[in-house]
Amino acid sequence: MLSKDTVKTIVKKVTLEVIYEAIEERTEEFKHQLNDRTEELKKDIAELRDKQETDFRYLNQRIDKLDQKLDTHIGQVRQEIGLVRQELRQEIGQLNQRLDTILQILASRKE
Repeated sequence: MLSKDTVKTIVKKVTLEVIYEAIEERTEEFKHQLNDRTEELKKDIAELRDKQETDFRYLNQRIDKLDQKLDTHIGQVRQEIGLVRQELRQEIGQLNQRLDTILQILASRKE
């Protein structure tokens, strides 16, 4: 028959072995869960990057369109300014002719 100390030692060893196995199993479960979660996060990050790239491309296209519209409007304003300048030059020319005529009339009256 086994002594009491031997039985205690055997029970301790078996208990420790069972505990180590349970810890090893839980550790493996945690590793698998962690790996699964890591893969999910990698997929989420990849999706976010794709969405950012799509948004960035859209915003660049939108900026380009607005830039083109702005260039068109600037061109139209420049044309309008050119027309106004021409009209003003014509009116100033006409006013100068009237002034010259008035000055000539006044000069001829003084003589």
